[in-house]
Amino acid sequence: MTVEEKLKHFLDVSVRGATKKSTTMITDYKNALNQIFEHHKRDELKKAELQVKLGIASLEHDKNKALSKEQIRIKKETSQLQEDLKDTLFKEVKELLDQYQTTPDYTQLLIKQIQEAKSFAGTEEIIIYIDPTDAAKQPELESVTNVHLTISEYHFMGGTRAIISSRNILIDNSFETKFKEQKESFTFNNK
Repeated sequence: MTVEEKLKHFLDVSVRGATKKSTTMITDYKNALNQIFEHHKRDELKKAELQVKLGIASLEHDKNKALSKEQIRIKKETSQLQEDLKDTLFKEVKELLDQYQTTPDYTQLLIKQIQEAKSFAGTEEIIIYIDPTDAAKQPELESVTNVHLTISEYHFMGGTRAIISSRNILIDNSFETKFKEQKESFTFNNK
């Protein structure tokens, strides 16, 4: 082999070795870059999934908050409507009571209340009050029940009140008390 051939052979071997080495280095570098890329891609996907989860959680929180506000608003509205209806209902009841007080049945109710109070007191002294609006009925009531009646200084919407001082007993059959009790305890049945 001549020197030129040896040089050419050396050059070919060197170029092939360098080419092989550079190809290996490039392949290794590409593999390393692919691994870095895959790792980076996984990290970014995890970050994106986390952001989506946080976004969903935030939206659900906002939705629940808005829903809660709306429920509170609806409850307030419902409560106000119920109060308005309750007021209307009890205005009508008051009107019906006023009408009832002009009937003979009301007079019979007063007689019954007076007799029951007198019976309850027995021999004890009792003061029985009637409402000032029933003053015109006083003579008839006293005549039928044989009880002295006192006209109250205060209006109590009708009915009677009686006091047995010796036993510290108040018998309150006034419409005002019963009306207030019913109004305070009245609730709508939400079925």
